[in-house]
Amino acid sequence: MKTPLLAAAAIALASAAAVSTPPAQAQSRRSQHQVCENVQVKQINSKDDNRLIGTGVGAVAGGLIGNQVGGGKGKTLATVAGAVGGGYAGNQIQKSHQNKNATYTTERRCHWVDD
Repeated sequence: MKTPLLAAAAIALASAAAVSTPPAQAQSRRSQHQVCENVQVKQINSKDDNRLIGTGVGAVAGGLIGNQVGGGKGKTLATVAGAVGGGYAGNQIQKSHQNKNATYTTERRCHWVDD
């Protein structure tokens, strides 16, 4: 007599577990929907991602050119200004070169959005 009673209790527990509410994460998904979009990703094919070489070469060249201008304190100011301007110009030139040689791929990215 105890065996059928235990079997009935086990069936009742199993059916209660099967009918129970789904996990909280699954419940929260009911008020959300998934949004997917294609995103273009740029891959720079360079070992110098920070463009240090272009900045350095530009700063040296700009400093040398600036040193040729003026005299006294004006010469120092022209050298510093030339180095800063040359560094910026070299950085932008290298950036342009890297962008021309970059590889672009399209990736599909998805995320959940609340309704």
